[in-house]
Amino acid sequence: MSAEKLPPRDRPPTSAADAASRLATIVDAAERAAAGVIDDAEKQARQQIEEARGRADRIVAERLRELADELDPPEAGVVRGHLKPVEDHRGEDGEVAEMAPRHSGSAGARLLATQMAISGAGRDEIEARLRGGFEIEDTSEILDAILGPES
Repeated sequence: MSAEKLPPRDRPPTSAADAASRLATIVDAAERAAAGVIDDAEKQARQQIEEARGRADRIVAERLRELADELDPPEAGVVRGHLKPVEDHRGEDGEVAEMAPRHSGSAGARLLATQMAISGAGRDEIEARLRGGFEIEDTSEILDAILGPES
């Protein structure tokens, strides 16, 4: 088959400009294909990260349940919560009695610190997250409760 009978895209280039144009077309197609592959890989990576986070959260929750059972073992055959029932703090005159002072830091901060400690984070790293994320200036009470007093 002669070059004149070939389809235009299969004909050998007749000039350097024609060759450059064909090469640019090929490079553009390759770049589009690569972008598609990268997008698919990123999507799969995000999905795998989310699945791993879900598994990690379930593992942490199970471990916390096990620890709670070790600290306050359930009685045989009796299912009960690990929380103490709320008591009425009203005095004889009906006024709310003063309650014990609340520990510094929110429950969320304590939970985060516990999760970070379980996953192996150091005291300094946990302290930085509490200071930055929860704006807690004195983190020693939370850290001492979770990690023990600093030596």
